[in-house]
Amino acid sequence: MTVFFAFFCNILFNFAVGLLVAKFLGPEEYGRFALAHATAIAVQTAFFDWIRLGATRFYSERIRSEDPALRATLDFGFAIIAVALTAGACFLLLSGVTFTLSDSLILLALGVAITNGLFDYYTALVRARFHDRLFARLVLVKNILTFALMGGGAFWFGSAKMTLIGGIISLGGSVVTARAALLDPSSDVRLARLPIAEELMRYSLPIVAANLLYLSIPLANRSIVAVLYGFSETGQFSLAYDFGSKAIQAIGSALDIVLFQIAVATHELRGPKQARRQIGRNMTIVFAMVLPACTGIWLTLPSIELLIVPEQFRGHFGLLLPLMMTGLFCMAIIQYAIAPIFQIEKRTGPLIVAAVVACLVDPLLIIALPRDADASSLAIAQAGALLASLVTLIGFASAAKPKWPRMRDIGAIILGNAVMAAALLPMRDRDPGVATLIVQITLGVAVYALIVMSADIAGLRAITLARLRLSFARTKTLS
Repeated sequence: MTVFFAFFCNILFNFAVGLLVAKFLGPEEYGRFALAHATAIAVQTAFFDWIRLGATRFYSERIRSEDPALRATLDFGFAIIAVALTAGACFLLLSGVTFTLSDSLILLALGVAITNGLFDYYTALVRARFHDRLFARLVLVKNILTFALMGGGAFWFGSAKMTLIGGIISLGGSVVTARAALLDPSSDVRLARLPIAEELMRYSLPIVAANLLYLSIPLANRSIVAVLYGFSETGQFSLAYDFGSKAIQAIGSALDIVLFQIAVATHELRGPKQARRQIGRNMTIVFAMVLPACTGIWLTLPSIELLIVPEQFRGHFGLLLPLMMTGLFCMAIIQYAIAPIFQIEKRTGPLIVAAVVACLVDPLLIIALPRDADASSLAIAQAGALLASLVTLIGFASAAKPKWPRMRDIGAIILGNAVMAAALLPMRDRDPGVATLIVQITLGVAVYALIVMSADIAGLRAITLARLRLSFARTKTLS
């Protein structure tokens, strides 16, 4: 549970820093920052994510001691790609080709891609070993540095460039402070083997390709907004998307970081059949958390906008985020509920097909929908593309005959979400503020938890009661 809470807090912290950066930079400069950062994430996914995925799926404490060639191959692969990517970027910029972003922002985006890729790779290694304390240490140091350097860069300089530089230093610094603990004693770069890299790529590249295609949709849409409406509207569009995606990721990825590792361990220790059952339970838990999270964001949006969103972004934020919410929900279900079906079976090709569907539907909807004075039509197109992708992927998953969640559990989740919405909807018209938000959250959680725990979906009631009994027993023993 330490990993879960550390990862959850990490995402929430990133979320808070993102809001501070938006506040201090303002819509136009934040638009540049957001486009550069989205470019960095796309580059990281394209070139480094196969290394992270390989570590998550194949690395473990046993492999660390019995097969040091795996770690050596991963390390060597990362180093070679980082050097080649830097050289290629310098050559491209010297060629005189022009881009939407300036050359300096492109170079800084590359720096973010490399350092963030390194951080994600090392945290994946730590997760695979279930080394909770080291994971929490990495996250804590990174968060402290991020707050000081990224937040400080935005506050003191009001510059996207200085904010990106702060992000690079914070990510690199967190890795350097824990470098000794992250090394494998028996690992040697001379042990790196091409066949191991090929095996890792066969597993990872379809997932990487799919993730890259999904990332290309909001990245392309931000670029289109910049061309059609300017960087100020890009900032408005980006903050709404970044807020929604980080809020949902705070739930989905924090669950996935624990649930998928449990499924991998189950596959290794108990076989494919039990692993498929675990994936089915995981899907239920993800759906049970993501659906009310999306609904709750919409129900509490007036108070969120007043209390959290910088004043320069209000109005646009409340308009764009609800239009994006369906797509954000679909993306979370794709990543954290459906994709693990293919990952655990090492048959990840269908992920690419579903992502291609999204990339085809998005431009078609952009062309078909009437253009507004703001970026609303692009938000709707983005949501429609991800919905089409989810439907496609469910079709492929059905052919694989997985262990789906029980219909009884799905019905209980939907019922709980509907009752929660009915209880909170009248409060949406109240004066927004801290008191209203606290009452909404408290009432919403209580109503939803009562129904979900009563139905005992995915055995959550039994797990919760067992943990409460264990905590009580420990407290009694200490006293």
